[in-house]
Amino acid sequence: MHIVQLLPELNQGGVERGTVELNRELVKRGHQSTVISAGGSQAAQIEKDGGRNITFDVCSKNPLTFFPRVLKLQTAISKLAPDILHARSRVPAWLAWFVNKSLRIPFVTTVHGFNSVSRYSAIMTKGDAVICVSNPVKEYIQKNYGTPDKKITVIHRGIDPSEFDPEKLNQNWIDSFKTQFGLHGNYVVTTVGRITELKDYETFIRAIAACAAKIPNIRGLIVGGVRHDKQTYYERLQALAKELRAEKQIVFAGSHSRMPEIYALSNVLVSCSKKPESFGRTLIEAMAMNTPVIATRHGGALDIIKEGQNGFLFTPGNVDELAESIIRQADVSLTNLRTDILNRFTLSQMVERTIAVYREQTHA
Repeated sequence: MHIVQLLPELNQGGVERGTVELNRELVKRGHQSTVISAGGSQAAQIEKDGGRNITFDVCSKNPLTFFPRVLKLQTAISKLAPDILHARSRVPAWLAWFVNKSLRIPFVTTVHGFNSVSRYSAIMTKGDAVICVSNPVKEYIQKNYGTPDKKITVIHRGIDPSEFDPEKLNQNWIDSFKTQFGLHGNYVVTTVGRITELKDYETFIRAIAACAAKIPNIRGLIVGGVRHDKQTYYERLQALAKELRAEKQIVFAGSHSRMPEIYALSNVLVSCSKKPESFGRTLIEAMAMNTPVIATRHGGALDIIKEGQNGFLFTPGNVDELAESIIRQADVSLTNLRTDILNRFTLSQMVERTIAVYREQTHA
């Protein structure tokens, strides 16, 4: 098969990462893969992995250029003659939908999140087949758009077991990181993500401070970069830690790329997101490293966490519930986390299920 994936850009993010991974795995399995985007830092990786990268403006929302772009894209896709068009975001989906009025190529969309309910967002439900990244996302589009069940397939994100492997850790890096941030001999509670209000770091900081009496050696490790427009919010978080007399417990580590090592050195990973996450990739990555998790009780976490078996759930914004969950987690030993995750959420499973959707549309 020849699959064309369309997305706005190829920079950093979950949609981009999934596109790059699928491109690589399709090529490995003998399929032809083309990715169309406005370009970005990961564009070169597409061709390095054996796919074809085409740079085209499928990102701009400018209505004045929309139909000229439809005509140009129609010409390009006609020459490619793909078996599947797979749109991963709203502007590319609208462009592909208009292109496809005459080409009639099987059209697949992936709903990656809880987009605002509107005619604009509804395009993501117009595929011949609609992939949702979690059951809560599926329920969301069915509630708001009445998308038929037979059109929808839930395909969770998957991890590469060789990338997140406890046997491949760089122990020297872990020791150096612990020394740099004063983590040796401490109970490390980690949260991961850019410094932004949606991650609700206030609840995390307050919960860590609340746990200090019962877990004196607790450290709340915040791993995430600070964009220039979030500097004021970052300073508010630092002030909050000081106000709670938790400067010693709260560690702002900045952004890091060695995530397997960070998960492994953590005693527990926490996700405090105010807005429901469409899936929760950091949760499965952490559990693949045998690190238990705690997350807000909504969104994709509901597909991942089995209460008391591989982690705990708490009400969004509830400091007391989060603190109680951290203390409970410190008193229990959860086992077989990696085995559970590799049974349910691997990259191979994600790719094979996606190919099955393609085959069903092409009757291949």
